[in-house]
Amino acid sequence: MAKLELDPDRLFSPNEAERAVAKRLYAEVRDLPIVSPHGHTDPRWFADNEPFDNPADLLIIPDHYIFRMLYSQGVRMEDLGVPTQDGAAVETDPRKIWRHFAEHYHLFRGTPSRMWLDWVFSSVFELTDSLEAGTADAYYDRIDAWLKEDAFRPRALFDRFDIEVIATTESPLDDLRHHKKIRESEWLGNVITAYRPDPVVDPDFEGFAENVAALGALTGENATDWRGYLNAHRKRRAFFKTMGATSTDHGHPTAATANLSEADATALFEKALAGRITPEEAETFRGQMLLEMARMSLEDGLVMQIHPGAWRNHNKPLFERFGRDKGADIPRQTDYVAALKPLLDAVGNERDLTVILFTLDETSYSRELAPLAGHYPALRLGPPWWFHDSPEGMRRFREQATETAGFYNTVGFNDDTRAFMSIPARHDVARRMDCNFLARLVADHRLPEDEAKEVAVDLAYNLVKKAYKL
Repeated sequence: MAKLELDPDRLFSPNEAERAVAKRLYAEVRDLPIVSPHGHTDPRWFADNEPFDNPADLLIIPDHYIFRMLYSQGVRMEDLGVPTQDGAAVETDPRKIWRHFAEHYHLFRGTPSRMWLDWVFSSVFELTDSLEAGTADAYYDRIDAWLKEDAFRPRALFDRFDIEVIATTESPLDDLRHHKKIRESEWLGNVITAYRPDPVVDPDFEGFAENVAALGALTGENATDWRGYLNAHRKRRAFFKTMGATSTDHGHPTAATANLSEADATALFEKALAGRITPEEAETFRGQMLLEMARMSLEDGLVMQIHPGAWRNHNKPLFERFGRDKGADIPRQTDYVAALKPLLDAVGNERDLTVILFTLDETSYSRELAPLAGHYPALRLGPPWWFHDSPEGMRRFREQATETAGFYNTVGFNDDTRAFMSIPARHDVARRMDCNFLARLVADHRLPEDEAKEVAVDLAYNLVKKAYKL
């Protein structure tokens, strides 16, 4: 039976000189608090502080990184307990779900998921044998028993992980009751929200017209009128700020922006509500809304995040059966230089605006994103995201972006995850990889080690707090 061991020098260079520098830099940042400015953990966890139900509900069912890999190898989503849209029967025995996972754990060799999970198993649950079919039940029993302890409730783990602040992500239609409950409790954990308006700015989002009507009902505005619709957004953004929000988030298919006249924007909006909008017009409307959101950010100070480039729900039959966020969102080629031009012409030179750009198209790092962020005062580069939240992705990002954008046009790291237990592991990987990159600069005599120490701390802690106004 293989042992589960985490090498203390993992991810550091095999070159002895570089590894020595990386270890010294890592010692400066290893124990810094975690700032998690963008993610998808459930605020209900922290509001109610109830024990997590079982290992499968905690570690498998919410994590699309896990079941997308298993699905690719023929494991049925139903056997993993993923709920169906029509309520059809799925596996409900968490131990059986866990066994399916353990039997296929070898599929994750070499992936970031394997690295994060091994950290959780070793550092959080103190397991010493590797996960496989033969250890599945022992793993399940150990984790299940510990989840019943008060020390493994959400708030206790939040404190144990030394999370200084975590942002969840909610729709404008969310009443934020869980955030309200957290704020009214005596717990001091800082859980804030972020404004994700996709359901009411994307004409292709299911139920778009009904969502806009609900937005109007929430705000007392006539949201079917263009000006009333924009005022409804302003009111919801203001409400989100009362619940700690410092940012907005926009998951559009592309980075397209537009700068239409009020008459043309009104006409597109009316077509969207009537369900008569073409795909090209829907793209233009989403682009117009990115500019409207940027203008509102100049008014209210919310930092703007743009996460483009995913063909969401690419597997149509899977989407129809199981719904959104089931591992079938696929990266696509993304243009930024031309797509962002209308927005940048309008607000790109504003020093009081922060627009954080993310990408799933790594070919755009050195060609487009780094030059843009290295020039426009309003732009910053987000860290490697989603498919590229990996050691290789982080290395490629630093290698391709630093020479043009430097370190200080980037915003540190964010984990962007639903998998609460993996948050410290993800931040640890980012800190190790940044220290490894900086160590190479030191070894190449391109950066003094004392300056590298300052940069390491900035990348791990200071930049994210500054960028997200935390």
